[in-house]
Amino acid sequence: MGFIKLVKEEFKLIQERDPAIHSAWEVLLYPSFKVMLHYRLAHSLYNKKLYFLARYVSQRGVRKTGIEIHPGAQIGKGFFIDHGNGVIIGETTIIGDNVTLYQGVTLGGTGKEHGKRHPTVGNNVMISAGAKVLGSFTIGDNSKIGAGSVVLSEVPPNSTVVGVPGRVVKRNNVSVPPQETLNQTDLPDLVMDEINNLKNSNKLLAEKLLELEKELKEQNGNGEEK
Repeated sequence: MGFIKLVKEEFKLIQERDPAIHSAWEVLLYPSFKVMLHYRLAHSLYNKKLYFLARYVSQRGVRKTGIEIHPGAQIGKGFFIDHGNGVIIGETTIIGDNVTLYQGVTLGGTGKEHGKRHPTVGNNVMISAGAKVLGSFTIGDNSKIGAGSVVLSEVPPNSTVVGVPGRVVKRNNVSVPPQETLNQTDLPDLVMDEINNLKNSNKLLAEKLLELEKELKEQNGNGEEK
């Protein structure tokens, strides 16, 4: 795909995905648009083994946007970064089509590996603000990673992950259209679920104690009658 066509696609994508964009001219000021222009050029230089030039272009993009995408990362079509400050994408990261990242997301390594050491992100994935995905494993298609989650292991397709460390709390077998991956709010609340479980356990325990107390009173009453 030609560079001009890529630029047009980035332009159109931001207009479609961000409701805060009110005119086409605003796209030119958008950090995601700027950083992707730098990334496309840096990635082309990286593939030609012009590593210093690739990093030079990449770092210029970092200084202008606060988004760091290593030129070696592989990114598919329909990639969207909303706001984006603090986003970091490592060298061996592979990102599929129609992926959305929010501010503060890290797709990084653990510091213990060589070769492929960063995540592979499937198609139609949303990774919410502040989430950290660390290591060489796959985030399955149509999955959502909740805000602030720390994901350290494989995520099956069609899953929702929340918490620290991240764990799968919801799964289904229905593909999610790309436009629906922007919903960051309809995610399970692990803390509230645990609180509700504790409430139910306490209720059952209280009922059991009342039953035992009633039985003891009945036994004592029968003993006194004798």
